Amino acid sequence: MTTLTPVLTRNWDQADSFTLDGYGEYAAAKKALGMDPDAVIQAVKDSGLRGRGGAGFPTGMKWGFIPQGDGKAHYLVVNADESEPGTCKDIPLMMANPHALVEGVIIASYAIRANHAFIYIRGEVLHVIRRVQAAVREAYEKGYLGADIFGSGYDLELVVHSGAGAYICGEETALLDSLEGYRGQPRLKPPFPAVAGLYASPTVVNNVESIASVPSIIANGADWFAGMGTEKSKGFGIFSLSGHVTRPGQYEAPLGITLRELLDMAGGIREGHELKFWTPGGSSTPIFTAEHLDVPLDFESVGAKGSMLGTRALQIFDETTCVVRAVLRWTEFYAHESCGKCTPCREGTYWLKQVLKRLEKGQGAEEDLATITDIADNILGRSFCALGDGATSPIHSSVKQFRDEYLKHFEIGGCPFDPAASTVWGSK
Repeated sequence: MTTLTPVLTRNWDQADSFTLDGYGEYAAAKKALGMDPDAVIQAVKDSGLRGRGGAGFPTGMKWGFIPQGDGKAHYLVVNADESEPGTCKDIPLMMANPHALVEGVIIASYAIRANHAFIYIRGEVLHVIRRVQAAVREAYEKGYLGADIFGSGYDLELVVHSGAGAYICGEETALLDSLEGYRGQPRLKPPFPAVAGLYASPTVVNNVESIASVPSIIANGADWFAGMGTEKSKGFGIFSLSGHVTRPGQYEAPLGITLRELLDMAGGIREGHELKFWTPGGSSTPIFTAEHLDVPLDFESVGAKGSMLGTRALQIFDETTCVVRAVLRWTEFYAHESCGKCTPCREGTYWLKQVLKRLEKGQGAEEDLATITDIADNILGRSFCALGDGATSPIHSSVKQFRDEYLKHFEIGGCPFDPAASTVWGSK
């Protein structure tokens, strides 16, 4: 039985967890600033830390891509624009433990030789923005930010930037355009941000959890971190359980834990019901069913079963849930949040929504299943960024796993499920 490994969530139950007094004196940052920057990058590489924002790209390798001695300013940008349905780990992390993020920013910025860093937070979460701003202010007051940090001669300015609530700004290049004051739309790559990112200068864009994990690696050593998880997916991560589960919440555990184990910790599916389907990494990942309960939740194992680990947003649905309705709701989100820059995503998500609406009302025909899979095929791999690809995941996987449920809708001329049964008040 895998056990929880509270590191980032260790002090969440303390009343002062979000303050400097409750967090500590940035010992990891002090240690890092006494090291050679390349040694810091190597430590992160040796730890095996992979990006916690969904893609799982090796963090230390990304830092190593920044060209040195180029005479340009370097920037670190923290992507805190968490907006995907089901994904809910970075927001509580910033609320309960913002100083882990700020300390991680100092270490990462020092490693890539950046003197300016930004934390880009989605605009709807004003309480989180204020919490992070307060943490940054505390760090400045203690001399952990600004000029000559810890007497090392290293200077760093950190800006907390509020977005305007666009899901597309979670895509790193759209985020950079937004930071520069433009409409948030993805850029053509190459060039990649490591070469020409913010203000056309070398830039590292990392997720909140990725950066917040760095202080513990520096403090405890790369081997400590690499000793958890699996061979290729090392370390720990926050698994977000939501939906029809007895105790939803954040469960910090080594990568490779299974949903069966997490459900045991969370009290199982709500009383009197059974698991029907779930997402391993948020709404943009192909759905799993009960047969996948024992799949190790690491990048390789989940990928081998046809889905993606993503942000470890485990949305749990029991037998009262209509798959067609759930997929429709996700598709409405993607159609609304498409930035409109490329035709496959702009037009494709719109038409997916229209056909799914018809299907959910029982007004469709079997040919419509071929239509929505054909539309999804024409979006996948052809859109400007991963938003379009993500929108196709629930389409393809739900038609494959629950084709009979789609057919049932137009066989009876409506939805066979009571929409109230899947709600909290319909749990009994």
